[in-house]
Amino acid sequence: MAQPRTDRLITAVDIGSSKVAALIAQPTEGGLQVLGSGQRESRGVTNGYITDMERTEQAVREAVEQAETIARTNVDEVVVGFSAGGLHSDVASVEVGLGGQQVAQRDIDALLDAGRNSIDPAGRLVLHAQPTLYTLDGLKGVRQPLGLYAETLGVDIHVVSADPSPLRNLDHCVRAAHLGVEAIVAAPIATATACLSEEERELGVALVELGAGVTNVSLFAGGLLVGLASLPMGAREITDDIASTFGMARGQAERMKCVHGSAQTAPRDNHDMIETPGGDGMEPIRITRAQLIGVIRQRLDQWFAAIEDKLKELGFTGPIARRLVLTGGGAELKGIAEYAQGVLGRAVRIGRPKGLLGLPDAHAGMSFTTLAGLALYTASQPLDLRRGHSMQEITRLSPGGMVQRLIQAFRTSY
Repeated sequence: MAQPRTDRLITAVDIGSSKVAALIAQPTEGGLQVLGSGQRESRGVTNGYITDMERTEQAVREAVEQAETIARTNVDEVVVGFSAGGLHSDVASVEVGLGGQQVAQRDIDALLDAGRNSIDPAGRLVLHAQPTLYTLDGLKGVRQPLGLYAETLGVDIHVVSADPSPLRNLDHCVRAAHLGVEAIVAAPIATATACLSEEERELGVALVELGAGVTNVSLFAGGLLVGLASLPMGAREITDDIASTFGMARGQAERMKCVHGSAQTAPRDNHDMIETPGGDGMEPIRITRAQLIGVIRQRLDQWFAAIEDKLKELGFTGPIARRLVLTGGGAELKGIAEYAQGVLGRAVRIGRPKGLLGLPDAHAGMSFTTLAGLALYTASQPLDLRRGHSMQEITRLSPGGMVQRLIQAFRTSY
């Protein structure tokens, strides 16, 4: 029998192009304890966008039910990651006069209120509005201005917004699975929470999430997120290239990529033989590992050239542009870190999810970094100035919003 629902439970759902994963965790004195997790194949998402509502809703429901069964509990609300393109990163700056007085808490509160009112998402929905560093009399980089004297006090607010329609589709899909949406979190912010160290955030680092259908590139400096961009391409394209080149089904191509594939070449690759299973009536054929890697490398070259262009657009240059972290399912390809380091000319490491207690081995790989980050980010309760209307607007404009709220009320009562 299921245990009684616990108010302090955190349930994270990551809806990706290749899989839908769910995780239930509970804050404890020792850290965030994983109680249960689950996953299902994603068949209704393309490049991060929901394209089949029914299939995605079913995958969400089954993944959460699997996590509930393992955790022996029921959940009502979830935190969902948003990884599709259309994410926008802007900085809103605001300043108030102090007349040379000492900065009091009421001055900081007034400044943040002014910052909240200055946010203009230009028709998009705000996911995050987080204060970065404060400014005293034009001097930037102040972390805690309380108690200091100044003529003016300012702050930069990092605003992450998204196009409304994909968010509404995401919200409606989750609610169709009879789950309330506590919050929608931008995937790059969640992912960074799970795999970046405090030192990396301080010194400057680029985080590249190599997803199945979307690649998110985000920059951190001074401990803060300073820019992000998305590419509508991912590891699934490598799988499709293998399938079409050697005439096999996607599942067979994915297995060949994972078992025999690599981003690095070696002299023995010309002698190592791989037997392809064939497909659609085609006879099995034998290829060298070098042929397989050649197909992989051709797509990688295009992929990482696009990543390099995004890094340049975001201003990832100079002294801070020396570190890069790869994560996501695409980072599981053998030799990918060495390949990226050679192509991008920067120190590269693989980012794995950390900070959770009891995370099962099956969900401890790079493809689950965002899922872990969603739970960790929610547990950290970061300061956010968004107006608090984002989810209400999504719900109000979602066709089934009222119906789902009634269903949720019924489930809570019984």
